[in-house]
Amino acid sequence: MKKQELIHLHGLLAEVSNQCAAWDDCRISLDAYESLGIRPTSIHKSKTDHKAAVFALAGGITEHMREGETEVVAATAD
Repeated sequence: MKKQELIHLHGLLAEVSNQCAAWDDCRISLDAYESLGIRPTSIHKSKTDHKAAVFALAGGITEHMREGETEVVAATAD
C-alpha cells in the first residue's frame, strides 16, 4: 500500500472513531493510538508511522465491536 493510501485509510478510520465517540454508548479505547501522536494530517510522518496508527485505530474499533457482539456469525456465503 502506498503512503498516500495509508494516509487516506488513516483519515477514514479517524472519522469512524470520531463518529463512534459522538454516540453515548460507544466507548472505544484509543490509548494505543493516542500514544503514537500521529494524526491523518501528519503528512510529514513516515509510512511506517501511519501504518502503526491505522493498526492502532482499527484495533480499538474492532475491540469495541467484539465486546458488543453476542451472536457468533458463520463465515460462509449465502
